Amino acid sequence: MTHASKPLDRSIVEGPLAHAVWMLAWPTMLQNLIGGLQGVVDHALVGHFVGYAGNAAIGVGIQIFIVVIAFVMSVFSGMGVLVSRFAGANDPEKVNRTVYQAFLAALALWGLVLAPLGWILAPSLLGVVNAAPAVRAEALPFLRIMFVGSIGMLLFFMVGGALRAAGDARTPLHLGILLTVLNIACNVAFITGLGPLPRLGTAGAAVGTTVAGLVLSGVAVYLLFSGRLPVTWHRGMDWRPDWSVIRTLFRFGLPTGVQGIAMNVAGVLLLRFIGSLPQSAQAQAAYAVSYTELFSFITWTSVGLMGAAATVAGQNLGAHRPERAVQGVHVAASVGLGLAAAIGVLFVTIPRSLLGLFGMTDPVVVGLGVQLLRFLSVSGLFVTIALAYTGGLQGTGDTRSPLYISIASQIVVPLGLCSALQATRGLHPSDIWTAILLGHITRSALSVVRFRQGKWRAIRVEMEPAIAPPVGGRARSPGI
Repeated sequence: MTHASKPLDRSIVEGPLAHAVWMLAWPTMLQNLIGGLQGVVDHALVGHFVGYAGNAAIGVGIQIFIVVIAFVMSVFSGMGVLVSRFAGANDPEKVNRTVYQAFLAALALWGLVLAPLGWILAPSLLGVVNAAPAVRAEALPFLRIMFVGSIGMLLFFMVGGALRAAGDARTPLHLGILLTVLNIACNVAFITGLGPLPRLGTAGAAVGTTVAGLVLSGVAVYLLFSGRLPVTWHRGMDWRPDWSVIRTLFRFGLPTGVQGIAMNVAGVLLLRFIGSLPQSAQAQAAYAVSYTELFSFITWTSVGLMGAAATVAGQNLGAHRPERAVQGVHVAASVGLGLAAAIGVLFVTIPRSLLGLFGMTDPVVVGLGVQLLRFLSVSGLFVTIALAYTGGLQGTGDTRSPLYISIASQIVVPLGLCSALQATRGLHPSDIWTAILLGHITRSALSVVRFRQGKWRAIRVEMEPAIAPPVGGRARSPGI
């Protein structure tokens, strides 16, 4: 029995490269920018209704949440490597099988690890970052709700990542817009206590995110069964876990997951250094708004280009066209550099206006935020180059090199500098901002050098065809 589905896009391996990169990048960039409105609304509302302690709580809570969730998200990184290769080879059945096994793995990790351990360990995790008592009181319920209610968000990322790796970046954009609208509506309702709903303050941001994610995940699963997408699930599939496929997902994905954990552990430890400053709450609030929100306008666009670079590189390597993979990554880096420069100019020219959007009025917070934005205007240039070449490495299956690069650039360089300065003369905010910049410069240089070495050309990704089922039976994969 055949099952109708949207055909795979062959222009990625056959058409003009600049068009392929932009076709994949702009929907993700726009989705990230629109999705970022949720964070803007959260910080603006919490800043007005709770104060800067609420802003700091969301910044600290999100940083910790990302560290823990990165392990689960590693499954999707491995999924992206396999899906892009099989899409490049024009093998939709292997694409479908890969995505379903990633879904099973993510569901198990959420139910057995993320939700229960996140709830139990949340107080200890907040202690690691030296959160002030007022910040900790706001962050604990927020963090616990985010851990338990994260399944909807996970399914959204899974479907979006699978579709982008298969060459469809517009459907994730549509889903992302819907999620953002739901998120903003739910967050406004639960943060402020709209109508009969309770006024939950900072915790309301987590409740709204959970509700919106669950609704959106239902829509995404429906589309997978509808036959409208290049990734399709159908009744004739084998619904059992295929451990050989799952092992391969982790083989490619775990280095990326560990990389994400390492990078975000570095972020948490930076928060610990910030928490050791004399005006820790104000510095954490400035960091939460300037770095995790405003700087995200650079990282959101760069992440879109990273995904495009990964898909173009992976699909062209799957189609046995490695030179197109190289050219695609160069194009992505060039586009990102121009966008980062434009946003960096705003950081330098109108920093106080940007901070004012988040309810930042405390003079100390504003002063620290303006100072940090000056550093980030330069740092963004190196981040976007690093992410484009990281996408090229990960998309071709070299997921270990970015891990080692991240350890060197995001842990050894910035944390080593902060530790040394703290031990010798005492730490100042500008020291931490300098450490962030030097880490990004290091990551950019190492990523470019590693990609140009070209060792990713020899990486092989294979999957055996599914065994045809007997009459009345189901197909079963012999493994990878």
